[in-house]
Amino acid sequence: MIAPKFPENESERLNAVKEYKLLDTLPEEDFDNITNLIANICDVPISLITLLDADRNFLKSHYGIPFNESPRNISFCGHAILDKSPIFIVEDATKDERFHDNPLIKEHNIAFYAGVPLINPDGFPLGTLCIYDVKPKQLDKQQQEAMITLAKQVVNLFELRLKNIQLTNAYNLLEERHQSLNTFAGKVSHDLKSPLANITSLSQLFKDELKVSHPEIDLQYLDFIEESADTLRAYIDGILMHYKSEALLQDKKEATELSSIYNDVKQILSLKTSQFQLNDDANLGDINRSAVTQIILNLVDNAIKYNTKPQPLVVLGYSESETHHHFTVSDNGNGIAIKKKESLFELFNTAHDADKYGNKGTGIGLYTVKTLVEKLGGEVSLTSKIDEGTTFTFSVEK
Repeated sequence: MIAPKFPENESERLNAVKEYKLLDTLPEEDFDNITNLIANICDVPISLITLLDADRNFLKSHYGIPFNESPRNISFCGHAILDKSPIFIVEDATKDERFHDNPLIKEHNIAFYAGVPLINPDGFPLGTLCIYDVKPKQLDKQQQEAMITLAKQVVNLFELRLKNIQLTNAYNLLEERHQSLNTFAGKVSHDLKSPLANITSLSQLFKDELKVSHPEIDLQYLDFIEESADTLRAYIDGILMHYKSEALLQDKKEATELSSIYNDVKQILSLKTSQFQLNDDANLGDINRSAVTQIILNLVDNAIKYNTKPQPLVVLGYSESETHHHFTVSDNGNGIAIKKKESLFELFNTAHDADKYGNKGTGIGLYTVKTLVEKLGGEVSLTSKIDEGTTFTFSVEK
């Protein structure tokens, strides 16, 4: 018997084998189907999918034998991965000097072997798709081509498994980073809002004292400090809201009436019926109530804050198609200039310099709305006329 030599790039080849994380794994139907099929095509009692480890031949699929590994130094596959032919065939092992006294021949009465190297995209032979018979034989052209073709399919399954592992690892890493950022955003929000509130309070106290002791002093700079603190606090709130909105998408769908969402938004924003109205109630069926409520809340809040009319009014409307729910949020406000409409849903873009209370917008709210709507399988758009009002329309997939 002649033991198989190691390839010149054995160290790199072993690293490639281990990368697929197939060694010592349980049988899988996809691989067993292939060994079963090739055994029937070639009319043999044994067929295997093997992976050559450092000192053993691990059998990922074994048709016709009960064990799942054997020593590498007596393996036929160790010779097959060194052969440059598409398929390595030993028609009568009992007469081949490399195998005639091989323990596999004596213990399992092996006389015939054929193996196709499983070569990955980087050119490393990981193992073989191989067959054995207890009597000498020959394979016809169709049988050889079938083995070569199915060996390529085995490699495709290896690659698919590897990509699934990589995607799972990438997803877990992204999820871990997302959780870290979410925790960071919450902590930063809490830790920064407290000193910002102190800055605003101290500035107001300082202004009150100066008004009494030095009424002639211009307090404009203190006003700027308060405005800056309020703007920064709004950005922090917007960022935190955006991170929390991502979590809303994980909420389960629940049976929902549109009127219940309307009442929730009305209560949260402390609006009167004269300010916020529902055109048509509807049974929305099973829907992501939390996410839809957040979208409507953002749109209604903006519609009220940027409406300088003496009697601001926002109306929530609804219609449906076969595949989508369609919502409208219409106001009688100031309207939005055409040049602002195109980029309004982009991050940090705003339609107005400040709301009716003098607070500057952050441009995070409408970006969050667009993100939520698109992840719910819908679209968002708007129509507007200056001094007449604006209507936001968005859809959610049923």
